Amino acid sequence: MTVPAVVLAAPASGSGKTTLATGIMGALTDSGARVAPFKVGPDYIDPGYHGLATGRVGRNLDAVLARPELIGPLYQHGSRGCDIAIIEGVMGLFDGRIGSGEPATGSTAHIAALLGAPVVLVVDVRGHSQSLAALLHGFATFDPRVRIAGVILNQVGSERHAEVLREACDRAGMPVLGCVPRLDAATVRSRHLGLVTAREGGAGAIAARDAMVALAREHIDLGAIRVLARASTRDEAWDPSAAIAPALTGPAPASARIAVAAGPAFSFVYAEQDELLRAAGAELVRFDPLTDPLPADSTALILPGGFPEEHAGALAENTVVRAQIRDAIERGMPVHAECAGLVYLARDLDGHEMVGALDLRARFGNRLVLGYRDAIALAPSASFEAGERITGHEFHRTSIDAGPAAATAGHAAWGWRAHDGTAAREGLVHRGVHASYLHTHPVARPAAVARFVQRAAARAGAAA
Repeated sequence: MTVPAVVLAAPASGSGKTTLATGIMGALTDSGARVAPFKVGPDYIDPGYHGLATGRVGRNLDAVLARPELIGPLYQHGSRGCDIAIIEGVMGLFDGRIGSGEPATGSTAHIAALLGAPVVLVVDVRGHSQSLAALLHGFATFDPRVRIAGVILNQVGSERHAEVLREACDRAGMPVLGCVPRLDAATVRSRHLGLVTAREGGAGAIAARDAMVALAREHIDLGAIRVLARASTRDEAWDPSAAIAPALTGPAPASARIAVAAGPAFSFVYAEQDELLRAAGAELVRFDPLTDPLPADSTALILPGGFPEEHAGALAENTVVRAQIRDAIERGMPVHAECAGLVYLARDLDGHEMVGALDLRARFGNRLVLGYRDAIALAPSASFEAGERITGHEFHRTSIDAGPAAATAGHAAWGWRAHDGTAAREGLVHRGVHASYLHTHPVARPAAVARFVQRAAARAGAAA
């Protein structure tokens, strides 16, 4: 049975999607509904707030990283056992990968069409009056594959303003499902890559969640949201065991004990990664490099993305784990490091000592590097074979300067063509390390997950 869904989208970024989606998720959860939370696109931060709101793992639906044919199965997997799914969109409704066709691949419209789910448009109405009717008419008629079932008016200035906007919505034939006033209580602190993560926000994040829920409960018609929810996909649910099985070259290993960095500095992980690793036979042991040592008897290490620049001093102070990781790499431990993980393995970050396993220096800057990359693996590693192709995503404001040893002791991890056609090389493969700024989604690369687990098990066997 397919769980019904509602997609919350907007005409543009910054319209309040996260606040209202999180509030609706939490309000429905508090009323007794089992809510499946989803986020369109590669973003790691919003799903953390979705998880805080629902008590369930927030998941991503990205048709670029995970391919369009996997969206239905991933939705079925993530919504199993729930009453309703709330899907927060990305950017504007029709914004996706540039040059990928109509609807743009990875756009909120694309995901809504693949799932057959209705869209509720969140409009920041500051500066809007009667012309709102034209905007709604344009969005409702732009693509017949996308059904906009209603609108939530956000940042309404007054009762008179609300009255004028409702008249405009009536003229466009668009039901109003909420009228949210201008308030600051539900604002979540943000920084250079978006919102402060729920993992870092602590009590402030919980207070923001409660404020978002109160806002939705008071100003949004939650009953109407539940009534209009639909989904027409009939795909079989994605199964991590079935996905990993063809990639395993033998029985699932019993000796792969993989340490996974976690905590405030390393929080960017897709939920399906753990599921695939465990399906491949791995035991996962989480640790926080801010305070913890490397877990005993680890046979491999995963360093996910996150915010090392926000915690550089504390990371530098944990000299024990830095030395343990450096020594483990010298002894050949398989390591998969993404973005924050790459920076952490460098010699230093803005003068703060890091692990020093790679002859790289990292620094924080003002330039945002953002976008999907169609990449090819330039060297074999514990995760990828040379020549393997994959689509990944970059999202960072740090940069890396390579020292002379990086060029002689390792190989670039990835190569791709930039938008202007020039060749780009990025990341580093050194000993058992695959380190890169590129975030990848594990559902698109089960063979890489299986390979990593089996290399971890082989290392354990060799040490026995």
